[in-house]
Amino acid sequence: MATPSLADTPSVAPPRSSRLRAWMLEGLADMAKHQQGPHAEPESAHEGQRWWRVMCLTGVDYFSTLGYQPGIAALAAGLLSPVATLVLVLVTLVGALPVYRRVAEESPRGEGSIAMLERLLSFWKGKLFVLALLGFAATDFLITITLSAADASTHLVENPHLTDVLHGQQMLITLVLVALLGAVFLKGFLEAIGVAVALVGVYLVLNAVVVAVGLWHIVTAPHVVTDWSSALTTQHGNVFAMVGVALLVFPKLALGLSGFETGVAVMPHVQGDAGDTEAKPTGRIRGTKKLLTAAAVIMSVYLITTSFITTLLIPANEFKPGGQANGRALAYLAHEYIGGGFGTLYDISTIAILWFAGASAMAGLLNLMPRYLPRYGMAPHWARAVRPMVIVFTLVAFLVTWLFDADVDAQGGAYATGVLVLMSSAAIAVTIAARRAGQRTWTIGFALVAAVLLYVTAANVVERPDGVKIGACFIAGIILISLLSRLRRAFELRVTHITMDDMAERFVRDTAHRKIRFIANEPDQRDVAEYRDKLQQIRVDHDLSAEEDVVFVEVTLGDPSEFEAAMNVRGEVLHDRYRVLTVESSSIPNALAALLLHVRDTTGQRPHIYFEWTEGNPFTQFLRFFLFGQGEVAPVTREVLREAEPDRDRRPRVHVG
Repeated sequence: MATPSLADTPSVAPPRSSRLRAWMLEGLADMAKHQQGPHAEPESAHEGQRWWRVMCLTGVDYFSTLGYQPGIAALAAGLLSPVATLVLVLVTLVGALPVYRRVAEESPRGEGSIAMLERLLSFWKGKLFVLALLGFAATDFLITITLSAADASTHLVENPHLTDVLHGQQMLITLVLVALLGAVFLKGFLEAIGVAVALVGVYLVLNAVVVAVGLWHIVTAPHVVTDWSSALTTQHGNVFAMVGVALLVFPKLALGLSGFETGVAVMPHVQGDAGDTEAKPTGRIRGTKKLLTAAAVIMSVYLITTSFITTLLIPANEFKPGGQANGRALAYLAHEYIGGGFGTLYDISTIAILWFAGASAMAGLLNLMPRYLPRYGMAPHWARAVRPMVIVFTLVAFLVTWLFDADVDAQGGAYATGVLVLMSSAAIAVTIAARRAGQRTWTIGFALVAAVLLYVTAANVVERPDGVKIGACFIAGIILISLLSRLRRAFELRVTHITMDDMAERFVRDTAHRKIRFIANEPDQRDVAEYRDKLQQIRVDHDLSAEEDVVFVEVTLGDPSEFEAAMNVRGEVLHDRYRVLTVESSSIPNALAALLLHVRDTTGQRPHIYFEWTEGNPFTQFLRFFLFGQGEVAPVTREVLREAEPDRDRRPRVHVG
């Protein structure tokens, strides 16, 4: 009988569960290798998109706030809305813009101010501080998703042609929009910048039409300005009183500052110069500064003009909850003064850009979280993959939408808190950077900006404490999940890559022809007596003859709060007779286990390592390992090896005496 060929053998499809898992975790290995988010920078520093195109990607978040900012300003400041908005614009151009231009210089790979502050703090206090900032960043980005979707549904429900059909369905519509956003990212977020350019271009043109028509109506009806100024004088008295009140209510308008953090997050997509390198991406930094400046100037012009026309042309009662201008002031003007056709077109454009603002925020989350949590060991390994994180963020967005009842005004406090905390941290970070660089003038200027932003943050928290409560919930959740994940992953092999110098490779090569024996030694004085006594003790405890070839291994503890890192192994000969491999790592047991597996894989031999028992309470020793990377080294090294290599016949041998 003929033997069937491979072509005749029916192919066996992998199980459906395996295909689903592979689809969910697609790209996980590459992201783990580079320790970056899924929407990472191009392979070369000079690749990417023109700065004005990338500006549109951040603009779907920043410019879309025009959908609700004028209404929020009118509710907060009333007739003083234009004056308070002018204060907001001054803070934007004189404060936030210089701060984030400096952030772009200091973190050209899109890490933002969090990375700048992370470099200032070490050990666990640095990790906890970063986790707190990540909590507020999550607040900022997630509320961007839910608030934008809620305002998009408001524009849809309040459209005169649809209000009778869709009345009372705002919650359902918001949830559908959030679900569609999640579905886009599950499918794959491609050509985002091209879509953003189209949406932002159309939206800004339509807003320019609304502003022009609104200004024309004000110019042709001079009594409108007169009535407004008379009402202002009657209500507030003199100009100084008006400015004072505007300064007090200005923190309520803080949503108009959103977009800068997103602007830095999308920085890796900005095209640089041909000579740019990742170490010095001069062209990318210059393009990002143009992006930030152009976005701030455009938004400032729109903020001033839209607050002016909405305050003068829309009755005050229409801004209140239930009013036709609540959450959609410019759409109200579009319908009222230009007509239903244009108003509907404006609604469609606003709904599209608000929905896509959520896409910008989702991209920010997917870039930010994988840069930190997995590297800290504070998230499951799958947290580097896009699709599982999209599902997690979408479910959280569902919860937030339900808790806030899809109400734009109710979410404003939480959104502003997240934005302001991140901006305050950025101002503090650049102040410290300028001080370290010896730039006295910039230090004073940035310190003043930081003081203003801290005041605005504090005032916002006092006025709307729900924002900091939501932020605190995110922080508590992130810290709790992070610590549980770190505990669960305590015995993982944490070393991402091992490099051995020539001397270290020579030591391993010289011992590979027989049993490879290592002695784990905690470095102390590193004198002759230390190595002689250690070697004698190990030989007595394990009945090793004097002819057995041994190499000492010493691990110097680095920052134990770090989880994953590469490892460099150096070889040196001490006192003309003792060969020593030296390593620096955040965890002694994990470093030893990684070295043993590396030696096994490169030589084909199962290495042996010898320890002495450490005295102490087992629970205390585990806490020392968990928090400080040491503790009872021998059993933990063996456990790390057991998890990394389940085959006992291939596992390096651990001996304890």
